[in-house]
Amino acid sequence: MEFSANQIAGFLNGRVEGDGDVKVSNVSKIEEGAKGTLSFLANPKYTHYIYQTQASVVLVNNSFKVEKAINTTLIYVEDAYQAFASLLEMVASALFEEKTGIEQPCHIHETASYGDNIYVGAFAYVGKNVKIGNNVKIYPQVYIGDNVIIGNDATLFAGVKIYHDCKLGNHVTLHAGTVIGADGFGFAPTDTANYKKIPQIGNVILEDYVEIGANSTIDRATMGSTIIRKGVKLDNMVHIAHNVEVGENTVMAAQCGVAGSAKIGADCMFGGQVGLAPHITIAKGTKLGAKSGVNSSIKKEGATMIGAPVQDYSEWAKSYVHFRNFPKLVTRLNTLEKELEELKKNR
Repeated sequence: MEFSANQIAGFLNGRVEGDGDVKVSNVSKIEEGAKGTLSFLANPKYTHYIYQTQASVVLVNNSFKVEKAINTTLIYVEDAYQAFASLLEMVASALFEEKTGIEQPCHIHETASYGDNIYVGAFAYVGKNVKIGNNVKIYPQVYIGDNVIIGNDATLFAGVKIYHDCKLGNHVTLHAGTVIGADGFGFAPTDTANYKKIPQIGNVILEDYVEIGANSTIDRATMGSTIIRKGVKLDNMVHIAHNVEVGENTVMAAQCGVAGSAKIGADCMFGGQVGLAPHITIAKGTKLGAKSGVNSSIKKEGATMIGAPVQDYSEWAKSYVHFRNFPKLVTRLNTLEKELEELKKNR
């Protein structure tokens, strides 16, 4: 498909500066822009690329000011990143075929029920008393255990596994290989230096608009529910243990791990490989840098922290300056010790 800058600006309620008739048929990163592509500038770190890019059209924020000659058509919008995301969503819907119907072979238990306009791919399994809403897409080799409830407009990509009694809200997306409701890690030590398994009889609840990346795992509660609140987004290979609660609109990058019974507030942001200890509470709006290790509760809302063990980002940054200079400090210390020894000898 091909669109002019004027057409794109009309869709985004933006303002064109440059050739409004120039056409694009693909998208690109601004540093790799090519003729006939659309790109965007949202991060100030990439501003210098806009004066070099070969992209035909670039989305920019209304606050952007041109400081020297530029060779591309600009479309000014309120938020360039969100505008670009909206365009990608439109392109994706046009590129990918809307799947409907029930492919064979698959198994849908006679007690299961489902709504209108659903898709069930080949080799999918739907267990007893499952309830599936409207417009749900279930791709091949998905397993849905007994008594599972799935809301409207959910998408379960290939190989997703949902254990019994779990509940998914509306507009939930689970990417390939995700496992919802496997047993929580509960074992009690015995007198014989062995471990006795503690039955995990709870479930998992995913509220509306949750999206979970490929090969992530969310364990069922020992009792009660592991709860992922509305709007949460988890990246690939994230692990959420039993009885955890993740607050609304919290996001986690790849390989985060949250131990049992931790409570995470709304609007938090975790970088990759963040690890949380069990039974702690994380306040609303907390931001944790990549590889942070959190072993006690964070009570201050909106805190930005990093490190293992975690500390306030500004304090960590000060400490890191000294850490980088540590080899020089050791050298200076060794020199001073030698000079002190010489002074002692010459007394």
